[in-house]
Amino acid sequence: MKPINDFLDACKNAVKRVMRSIARMLNKLTGGKLSPNVVTLVGLVMHIPIALLIAYGHPIWGAVLLVVFGLFDTLDGELARLQGTESPVGMFLDSSTDRMKEIILYIGAAYFLVAQAGTTSFSTAQTAAVVVAACGGSVLVSYVNAWGEAVLSANPHKKHAINQTFRSGLMRFEVRMFLLAVGLLSGWLLYIIGIIAVLVWFTAFERLQNVIRRLA
Repeated sequence: MKPINDFLDACKNAVKRVMRSIARMLNKLTGGKLSPNVVTLVGLVMHIPIALLIAYGHPIWGAVLLVVFGLFDTLDGELARLQGTESPVGMFLDSSTDRMKEIILYIGAAYFLVAQAGTTSFSTAQTAAVVVAACGGSVLVSYVNAWGEAVLSANPHKKHAINQTFRSGLMRFEVRMFLLAVGLLSGWLLYIIGIIAVLVWFTAFERLQNVIRRLA
């Protein structure tokens, strides 16, 4: 998995460089008054119309806006670093809203796919099960990471390992969002979500194994 993780890290760093430039521009235009937390909350709120577009059969527009406002997740962090306003509150808000955005998107996807179930080879029950598995597994990936770090930080004999976070694995948040956008643009949304459903559980167990290994 190391080559894959290295590639994903390289892609993430490339996006960060672009968003760092945008953050500098916005910070200059607003005189340093644009709060990173406001960017985070705007990104969250805008996922509601994105989910509605998906739910009511406008996947292309949903995908376009998902890419645009999905970048807010990087923009807020770069803006905070630029302003020197990084804080535990901002980190907590950013992580929590990521989970909220993902659930909102899956609600929209579920509504759309279940409505289409009669026109495909998948039943309504099968479609719903795939979406639930993907959504639940996605949240579980982040849950394992968060609790792994929390347990290590509370363990006096393992505090040295807290710098080794558990954010590796194929199905990171940004990868899941990218795949959702691909599914919306390609018309293969259910199949893409099915792939996500399988791989997020694999990633969750991989991270779980990493936590246990560090605690042992």
